[in-house]
Amino acid sequence: MSDLVVIAFPTEAKADEVRQKLLDMQKEYLIELGDAVVAVKDSNGNIKLNQLINTTAAGAVTGTFWGALIGLIFLMPLAGAALGAASGTLGGYLTDVGIDDKWMKETAAAIQPGTAALFILVRKVTADKVLERLKGEGGTVMKTSLDHTKEAALRAALAEVKAAVPASPPDLPSA
Repeated sequence: MSDLVVIAFPTEAKADEVRQKLLDMQKEYLIELGDAVVAVKDSNGNIKLNQLINTTAAGAVTGTFWGALIGLIFLMPLAGAALGAASGTLGGYLTDVGIDDKWMKETAAAIQPGTAALFILVRKVTADKVLERLKGEGGTVMKTSLDHTKEAALRAALAEVKAAVPASPPDLPSA
């Protein structure tokens, strides 16, 4: 079972930074993400989704390959590639993987212009290690499917101030 978490951040850069941190943790097998999308609201109120996977481009590439291959059979590889690219692009555009785009745009409408929201679909997580690495990242939890205990732990970790390394004490005058 997957859990959905939506966190608002003051800037797109901060949301991207936290998403990258989660992706790095995924490489260490601390978390398994189903999707991680940054939604940005511009000054006009328009919402742009920065997806991990561009299904339109992937569809165009795949369609071009298969179209060219089928075109070779009929001795028209260029026409096949063009037709394949067009149909692959359309198929990729109409495909939605992960979190529903329409729902993300509706949810992101609640954030202020110039800010961003990070939508995370979590399949598996080693909670204590992930929360430790998210300490002090900031952000406001907007929505979550976590139980109350886990949600409270996430809110506390995001709000917790990172321990600052004290600078060496200044030299005190001798008496």
